[in-house]
Amino acid sequence: MAYLLDSNVLIDADRDYYPLKRVPEFWDWLIHQSERGVILTPTEMYNEVVAGKGVLVDWLKGHRDALVLKDEADPGLVRDVVSQGYAPDLTEDELEKIGNDPFIVAYALAFEPHATVVSTEVSRPSAQRGNRRLPDVCEQFGLNCINTFKLVQELNFRTGWRAGQEVAEVDQKADLFSAYGAE
Repeated sequence: MAYLLDSNVLIDADRDYYPLKRVPEFWDWLIHQSERGVILTPTEMYNEVVAGKGVLVDWLKGHRDALVLKDEADPGLVRDVVSQGYAPDLTEDELEKIGNDPFIVAYALAFEPHATVVSTEVSRPSAQRGNRRLPDVCEQFGLNCINTFKLVQELNFRTGWRAGQEVAEVDQKADLFSAYGAE
């Protein structure tokens, strides 16, 4: 199973809950998962982030080869996503509003089996045309769309993830404590 990161996942994680300088284990884990082909980000999403400045941008530029998908989006598939997922006659303003979202959907559809999209956008089923949200477009195309916290849960991220055996031993001790009613 592959997970494709929307640009907001990287931005929000660094800004809000896993700052690079405070939780470097998360970012090491991301690269580890990327090198295994599990977590990737499309070029279009990467470019949105590196257009800015700061620690995250510098870090991303240093890890481009590991994190960014090597493939290009199928232009026909991107057109289909725009036409069917948003509207066939979007204005220039609406196209600007949806940005690169059709690309991540097209990439996810091209994976076999389909990739899961990871985004911090929240569903708003009543939104129409250029205001549609990524989770709703994904659902329309039969794709899973999860947030960062669900990704962390599904792939079992934890600080100390590299420790392996040590983490397993801590889990066993925690199980012993809970078996005896200790808090």
